[in-house]
Amino acid sequence: MDQYTLNLLVVGATFALYIGIAIWARAGSTAEFYAAGRGVHPVLNGMATGADWMSAASFISMAGLIAFGGYDSSAYLMGWTGGYVLLAMLLAPYLRKFGKFTVPEFIGDRFYSKAARLVAVICLIIASITYVIGQMTGVGVAFSRFLEVSSSTGLYIGAAIVFAYAVLGGMKGITYTQVAQYVVLIFAYTIPAIFISLQLTGNPIPPLGLFADAKSTGEPLLVTLEGLVTDLGFKSYLTQEDTTLNIFLFTVALMIGTAGLPHVIVRFFTVPRVADARSSAGWALVFIALLYLVAPAVGAMARVNLITTFYPNGTGADALALADIETKSELDWVRNWQKTGLLTVEDKNGDGLIQYVGDKDANELTVNNDIIVLANPEIANLPGWVIALVAAGGLAAALSTAAGLLMAISSAVSHDLIKGQLNPNISEKGELLAARISMGIAIAVATYLGLNPPGFAAQTVALAFGIAAASIFPALMMGIFSKRVNDKGAIAGMLAGLIVTTVYIFLHKGWFFVPDTNSFTDADPLLLSIKSTSFGAVGALINFVVAYVVSGVTEEPPVEVQELVESIRVPKGAGAATGH
Repeated sequence: MDQYTLNLLVVGATFALYIGIAIWARAGSTAEFYAAGRGVHPVLNGMATGADWMSAASFISMAGLIAFGGYDSSAYLMGWTGGYVLLAMLLAPYLRKFGKFTVPEFIGDRFYSKAARLVAVICLIIASITYVIGQMTGVGVAFSRFLEVSSSTGLYIGAAIVFAYAVLGGMKGITYTQVAQYVVLIFAYTIPAIFISLQLTGNPIPPLGLFADAKSTGEPLLVTLEGLVTDLGFKSYLTQEDTTLNIFLFTVALMIGTAGLPHVIVRFFTVPRVADARSSAGWALVFIALLYLVAPAVGAMARVNLITTFYPNGTGADALALADIETKSELDWVRNWQKTGLLTVEDKNGDGLIQYVGDKDANELTVNNDIIVLANPEIANLPGWVIALVAAGGLAAALSTAAGLLMAISSAVSHDLIKGQLNPNISEKGELLAARISMGIAIAVATYLGLNPPGFAAQTVALAFGIAAASIFPALMMGIFSKRVNDKGAIAGMLAGLIVTTVYIFLHKGWFFVPDTNSFTDADPLLLSIKSTSFGAVGALINFVVAYVVSGVTEEPPVEVQELVESIRVPKGAGAATGH
């Protein structure tokens, strides 16, 4: 059976499973659509949260960034995992205890203001749409290679699949679909890593293989990789290149952005009790760790395999011949990825060899970061079924997070905007219809923007984390832990953080991410050495300061609101959702 047919069978089987689950778990009420009827078991919710959390950025793009960025890219690992711990400890149990369906609903009630709820909706939609762009980028990359179509066609196919099961099943369908997607993606990520770790080091456990001796040199794998990249003129893999200020702010932005992302927070509204919210957070961390512990090994080993493929006799000998790429079957993967436009080969000096070097002017091989994980099994000549499994895993990761984000967007529009602001008397049937329509519109917008993303999948996602860090996270923290912050302070803080951060991002990435409208680049940032992906930490600080200053010069919150804040933090019982 050829690889293309095998890919179709495996990917098609997983898609049939997802849509079948969505039909089985079809939402029949707003409680099921928004919060899965609050009946999800903590272990299953932890698994679904893991799938929701481990997006295309984690599965497809993060290892690619580590492969090419080395030490500096470790901030992605530290920020995202640290942020999840922050979310589990400081936010999830208290928000579940409050008993609402959405993040804007909590902010609106805590700050006793429809305006605060509306601002939270705006912040949520901007952060979520930016995040979805990254997911749709990953969907396009995966489909373009494994279904042998253009990346834009792959994007359209992925959008149609998400529309089918997300719009149909709501949170209930998405939850159980994500459980299945987690199983697919974790097997798809770890099985190739085990094979490659055995090939390169003889150790079957990838995180241990990363620090084991390479078979080819007898030296530690990381030392071997460092020698390869420096011999070819690339930047060091093991030393810091970026400024400490930017790395610190980037890590903080990812951490607090994680804790402020509504599509992750809303997962903790689906369990029966507060204790279950804490428990599911713990299980989610276990399931997430299974992938995150493997990612550094995947990135490093992929870079070793890539270099040794193009320098089969060592970096001191001649590079791979262009004729070999065109004729040898083990290099089919190069030709296949060339068709997508995400890998390019150009014999600039006409010597018939493909030099892969750090000098941009002399380099003749260009590899998009986002293809590394997907191409890894092909580069290592693993069996066809492993390649097909990775295709299914990459799509599962992108689609699961896209569905969660679209759920957050649709609930913000239908529940917080339409029911909460415009038409409080709307029927449950009407609210469900509005939620499904808004989700469809969000899919269309994300697909359009995904055709021209502002960066690699993980970079685009990092921008979304920055926006969430600057706008939503401070409001949630102050809402739970401060009785003094009032409605005016919360609104002023959210707007200040959101506006400053989005303007800084647009100055670097283009206004509304339209290409060639930027005034600066991340290589030449506007403020000190702070890149656009790191500025969310500064925006969050501005949010906190503005909120406290404005609250300090205006009246205190009502007594009943201050009592409400106290009651949220009392660790017993969870109130039922109200106002439905």
